[in-house]
Amino acid sequence: MRNPVMLFLLAVAMAGCVKHEQVSPLPAATAKGSALVEVSGGKQAQRVGATLDQPIVLQVNDAQGAAVKGALVRLAGTSGTTFEPSAGLTDESGQFTVLVSAPGQAGHFEVIASTPGSDGKAVEIKLDEIALGYEQVLGRQLNAQFCIRCHDPESTPERVSNMDNLDPKPHAFTEGDTLNKMSDADLIAIIGHGGEALNKSASMPPFGYTLSKPDIQALVSYIRVVADPPYHAPGEVYANK
Repeated sequence: MRNPVMLFLLAVAMAGCVKHEQVSPLPAATAKGSALVEVSGGKQAQRVGATLDQPIVLQVNDAQGAAVKGALVRLAGTSGTTFEPSAGLTDESGQFTVLVSAPGQAGHFEVIASTPGSDGKAVEIKLDEIALGYEQVLGRQLNAQFCIRCHDPESTPERVSNMDNLDPKPHAFTEGDTLNKMSDADLIAIIGHGGEALNKSASMPPFGYTLSKPDIQALVSYIRVVADPPYHAPGEVYANK
């Protein structure tokens, strides 16, 4: 027969080993605003599980448009998305900066920022970001190597855009209104055989001898995931949220 005293002491010892998660209390706001705006960080694409290249910067303003210091900002979003930090107070410039890591599933994901409004109601904005799967990460790399100079209107210190020198101008890969209407087969044909394959501009050269079939499919997968508005494959049914 077991000793009741020994069983009690064992239970106490085991209870002492249990770790309880401590939830940090929200910082106490010293002010409230009337508007919450995005300063930067929206429309980024990063591989699943990785931190977005640029932090998201948000600003709280009052009814007159002036920045509000000490306002509370909270972050939430698609399941699996992580924030560092997930809440905090705006700084001297009325801004709050957060690092965001993409969830583990490829596709568009949502970042929701909110702040208590001066009228007692929460003020909220939603930002759209993109998580890239393995094939889409490869497509982004190929885009940077072969496509971006003509298909991205923005120039950088490392790359000068050639889009304005072409007539007609190439479509940016984010132009969902146009590219979403094209089938995967059409995109594969244009990439592999050039624009003339579908009676499009001859300025689009063929890449079939440069890229493998898996490479071309990766590019198409990347084009699909960065489309704005988002691409929905034909035949798929999407339930209303």
